[in-house]
Amino acid sequence: MVDVSQIQEHAEVIGADGTHVGTVDHVQGDRIKLTKNDSPQTEDGQGAKHHFISIGLVADIEDGKVRLSANGAEAVQFEEEE
Repeated sequence: MVDVSQIQEHAEVIGADGTHVGTVDHVQGDRIKLTKNDSPQTEDGQGAKHHFISIGLVADIEDGKVRLSANGAEAVQFEEEE
């Protein structure tokens, strides 16, 4: 089990394969809220939105980075919108 208190704001979130998934905005309950900067603009022209990753996907926190148990492409599939 990962110590959630070690997850720092602005830490990089990477997949198990080292792929950049996002940047931590903050921890909110049992999810990590990612910054809007890593979210693409929507097809309808709306601005970027916050996305969330479940704490359950966190495998480790190393060198200030949050490493997920899923590869980057897989992790994006698990993201939830605000």
